[in-house]
Amino acid sequence: MIRKLSSLLLSLVCAASCLAGAKVYEIDITVAADGSGDYTSLTQALKKMRGGMEYNTRIFIKNGVYTEKVVMGISLQNIDVIGENADSVIIQYGDYASLNNMGTSGSYTFKVESSNVTFSDITFANTAGPVGQAVAVYTTGDRISFTRCKFLGNQDTLYTGGVDKRLYFDSCYIEGTTDFIFGSATALFVNCDIHAKADSYLTAASTPSDVKLGYVFDRCRITAAEGVTKVYLGRPWRPYASTYFINCEMCSSILPAGWHNWSNTDNEKTARYGQYGCTGPGADTAGRVAWSKELTAAEASEYVKPAYIFEICNTWNPEK
Repeated sequence: MIRKLSSLLLSLVCAASCLAGAKVYEIDITVAADGSGDYTSLTQALKKMRGGMEYNTRIFIKNGVYTEKVVMGISLQNIDVIGENADSVIIQYGDYASLNNMGTSGSYTFKVESSNVTFSDITFANTAGPVGQAVAVYTTGDRISFTRCKFLGNQDTLYTGGVDKRLYFDSCYIEGTTDFIFGSATALFVNCDIHAKADSYLTAASTPSDVKLGYVFDRCRITAAEGVTKVYLGRPWRPYASTYFINCEMCSSILPAGWHNWSNTDNEKTARYGQYGCTGPGADTAGRVAWSKELTAAEASEYVKPAYIFEICNTWNPEK
């Protein structure tokens, strides 16, 4: 009886959260490179914010190019970062892994340690060029969502770090060369454009063995640059990598095998790879590696639900 009452109470709390009205911002900050806002850089704005915030904050970024290496610290939360226009709000930097031995995790343009934050209409770019690992965005926080954002780079463009961390991408554009979406977080990509700039690998998940799902791509479009003809959907950075493509469009550049074992046959026993309902010349499953999976309709239907993939109630609903 107690368990039933607890379950009912949790459901009521979740429902109340969903019925809440429009968000009220206790703090509203404008960043403008031309000096017309409160700050001229995002770094300046974040330094003025204190941690452990229970209130809601909006940071509005006016059109402009912001050349800065940004860290949104772990103590910050409940922040909406909103760009004026995704094509005109550009946050860029040019670090790369072999520069001063900073490594992949130090090469980011924008690092998000914070939790419960949203980003919309912003371009994040690593401008180092084809010089090896060079991250545009590196996330280690939880409950982070990106809407209509662009992630520009080459190798290792988007680093989704952190165990048991949850990310949501809606109508975003992500480009790169090798392993340009990689990491251990659970991430749902909805209606996104994934663009391969070279013959290589789209994803390199490092999903922990006890995490149900890693990457799920729902109704995304996989495209490639001219002359690119040999692209794998993914390879396992760690043995239990989990990546699924559901109802996605795949161009002819996707290799028939689909998946690569990272030159380790033991990975074939543990990697969790598959697809369902995909279309386009690169979607044919006839030549897929035997250790990948064709999802059932029931599985595919569940995997695209935030409440299922993130294992949460509606207190965090990134689709709102």
